[in-house]
Amino acid sequence: MNPLYENNGQGEQLTTSLDDSIITINTIFTDTPDLILRRLHIKQTGEEAVIVYLDELTDKTCLNHDVLAPLQLESGNPSGDFITHVGYMKPESEWEKLKLNIMQGYSLLFIQGRGSAYVLDTKGLPQRAIEDPQQEPSLKGAHQGFIEIGSQNIAMIRRIIPDKELKIRQYVVGRRGQTTVSLVYLDDVVQPDFVKALEERIQSIDVDAIINTGELVEFIEDQPLALLPQVITTERPDTAASQILQGRCAVVVDGSPSVLIAPITFMSFFQTVDDYSSRWSISSFLRMLRIFAFFVAVLLPGFYIAVISFHFEIIPMKLLLTLGESRGQVPFPPFVEAIIMELTLEMLREAGVRLPAPIGQTVGIVGGIVIGQAVVQAGLISNVMVIVVAFTAIASFIIPNQDMMAAVRLMRFMMMILASWFGFVGLVVGMMTFIGRLITLNSLGNSYSTPMAPFRLTDWKDTLIRVPLWLMNNRPTSTRAAQSRRQGRNRGWKEKE
Repeated sequence: MNPLYENNGQGEQLTTSLDDSIITINTIFTDTPDLILRRLHIKQTGEEAVIVYLDELTDKTCLNHDVLAPLQLESGNPSGDFITHVGYMKPESEWEKLKLNIMQGYSLLFIQGRGSAYVLDTKGLPQRAIEDPQQEPSLKGAHQGFIEIGSQNIAMIRRIIPDKELKIRQYVVGRRGQTTVSLVYLDDVVQPDFVKALEERIQSIDVDAIINTGELVEFIEDQPLALLPQVITTERPDTAASQILQGRCAVVVDGSPSVLIAPITFMSFFQTVDDYSSRWSISSFLRMLRIFAFFVAVLLPGFYIAVISFHFEIIPMKLLLTLGESRGQVPFPPFVEAIIMELTLEMLREAGVRLPAPIGQTVGIVGGIVIGQAVVQAGLISNVMVIVVAFTAIASFIIPNQDMMAAVRLMRFMMMILASWFGFVGLVVGMMTFIGRLITLNSLGNSYSTPMAPFRLTDWKDTLIRVPLWLMNNRPTSTRAAQSRRQGRNRGWKEKE
């Protein structure tokens, strides 16, 4: 059976009576004013028929020009059967599948005396134009992002990888929403265990509906209670295609403008498509800067709290006097001071996201300046704390992945609490816990911390640094690709000189 219908079960069979079919349709779709049933006489065969479709999900031009006009105006043909001009037409006799096709935007043609209805591809689903990705801007990459139509997203991936080995498996998830979920991979490259694991997890989902990729992630992650994300969500077709070429799988959810990538590693969250468009030295520097920003965003407020509260003896005397003068009028301990500023920053960030773009930018800039200046003048917060929070915010914005950035924000609060209790010892314990958790995590059963643990020297070519592309002859060993070699010797001309 086609996997597209595996979660729907077997339905009743269609009868040859046209009147019975109309009664069944009206019984299934009660209180559905946008359901259109139109009787017609097929001039080509002399048969009576009815065409059924949902008004707002159907392309009216295609329906009138490619279906209704040929059936009602054109004369008979040598084959003795009717002809339409649509590109896709398939007979179907199970009511469950027919119902699903109507709700997906197809038109159904029922003909008197025939035990099958014909599914016609006249879909005209509402969709927006392809635009520049909002969450993943690129300086040198393509300015093209995924949209809410799953078939269009797959087409954008196919455009980059026009290979016959690019395989697509489709499933329907949800008893009511019935969302089409597509699994995309290179058959001769991907590790079969990854495809099998994703397939089993998708098929085992039993919910009313899957609205977007964020909901699907919680059902397919190895450890959904973990703070760190275990799959990558991307809006960029070139990023998805690059990951597929490395031996990973992409999951396309119809109705969502983002695609899931799995399995991944921790270092995957610090790589961007621009890394492969810039010179290797610049890309390597930027990657190290992102890693440094990660630790700054996690540890800096906690480090400040630990130094002020427990270890002020390590501060040079001149700096200590400056800090003492700055904190002289502050009534709160460093931890409370840091919590107030961090929560204020989080509220400003959330307000900027939820408001319309022009207003959101104004709130972020004006609110940050006004509040920061006011709390310092009021003596509630020290100048140094404002600087620490500002550096922390800048460092968190450098992290290119939104899911990892959100995890960093929560980890920062945990480190602040540990630092307020135990000082540097708390920070060390927190980092040891983080590293231990990092090592134990998996993505589709694959090690999340590779190539650091387990240590894989060959994968370091594209981890903390990015070596020249002509030296990366093999795919990452972390993907366990069935075909590890991805390029030949591309500098052979140099040897001939």
